[in-house]
Amino acid sequence: MTTAPAPITISVQRASRWYGDVVAVNDISFEIGAGVTGLLGPNGAGKTTLLHMIAGLLSPSAGRVDIDGRPTWRCPEVYRVVGLVPEREAVYPYLTGREFVLVNAKLHGLADPAAAAQLAIDRVGLPDEADRRVGTYSKGMRQRIKVAAALVHDPPVLVLDEPFNGMDPRQRLHMFELLRQMAADGRTILLSSHILEEVERIADSVLVIYAGRLAASGDFRSIRQLMTDRPHAFSVRSSDDRRLGSMLLAEECVFGVELDSNGLRVRTSDYGQFTRRMPVVVREAGLRLFELRPTDDSLESVFAYLVGR
Repeated sequence: MTTAPAPITISVQRASRWYGDVVAVNDISFEIGAGVTGLLGPNGAGKTTLLHMIAGLLSPSAGRVDIDGRPTWRCPEVYRVVGLVPEREAVYPYLTGREFVLVNAKLHGLADPAAAAQLAIDRVGLPDEADRRVGTYSKGMRQRIKVAAALVHDPPVLVLDEPFNGMDPRQRLHMFELLRQMAADGRTILLSSHILEEVERIADSVLVIYAGRLAASGDFRSIRQLMTDRPHAFSVRSSDDRRLGSMLLAEECVFGVELDSNGLRVRTSDYGQFTRRMPVVVREAGLRLFELRPTDDSLESVFAYLVGR
């Protein structure tokens, strides 16, 4: 692929999208440029609706969404600069992988669609499976052929909705490296995920969306710190819960301990310090630890906490 042109900016200004009385995206504003930006949020948060507005598939009910200074809605030119990987299946099972990518190359009017298709297929690591029917592909392979179709015209902007679904660890590592290289070349990449660790592996900045609202945005490390430093609750079981509970109350990071028939429920203000101190306290007490499990570590609770701030 050729080196990407000057970085292109995605601008979202007070954008909302509603369906009757249901508000899917609520007054969201941000601007991103070259690099990988993660759109993080639980299922149903509004990520797909937002990405579809950015890709020009949906009109904002209010506000505006621009790419390179032009509104994306009813602007066919946007498809020349954007590659979209939708979350839903968008592949024809009766086509081979090569035919699927080739169709996209021809739709873009490329000078040599066959060569462009082959290059895109090579980039996603599917040269040996390119002539198999897509209907025989695994979920991870279908995801990768969708990525190949999205980047066949060498777009400066990539919009990917849950792109790693179904990929095995090796496939994910390959895709991480591919997207990081494309970002280093100056491309603007926005990808969504409901899995914190995926975004942490690849994104430099993050947009956190919850219940249609933008809960936080900025450098990933600072957002991750907010998530880690929030109050946490743990379920703990040991060989002597009453004794362990009294010792934990002396720890600076612990602000509450409850004992019931299922063991201890411990509340802490510092996730990292607590998990480091816990084995030390257990060892010093001469006890055995049977269970140490966070009870409020779902993405929903994390994002609800950020919104509440």
